[in-house]
Amino acid sequence: MEAATVIQALAALAQENRLAVFRLLVQAGPEGMPAGALAEAVGAPASSMSFHLAQLANAGLVSQRRQSRSIIYSADYAAMNDVLAYLMENCCGGGECAPAASCVPPVSQAKDAA
Repeated sequence: MEAATVIQALAALAQENRLAVFRLLVQAGPEGMPAGALAEAVGAPASSMSFHLAQLANAGLVSQRRQSRSIIYSADYAAMNDVLAYLMENCCGGGECAPAASCVPPVSQAKDAA
């Protein structure tokens, strides 16, 4: 992963509402959450939430999909794990240490049923 990509991701997370939203999306799993529910959860107006979600999407940390009339946002776990791996690269001074954990969300039941 390029340093510029990591910097963009960290910059996107360096704001209270965006960090809170990203954490909610990580917790939500692959099903994600609609923008309105995210705005309500963090107490942000819908117009601000659109801006924050766009920043996270531009940094490659979230993806979006249309579901009926809603836009559903989901954390991009691969991108998150890449950022964490970059930060942990060469940890322990290159000595032996436990490998950095990566987050693999459970497969959603909704996708299993399809």
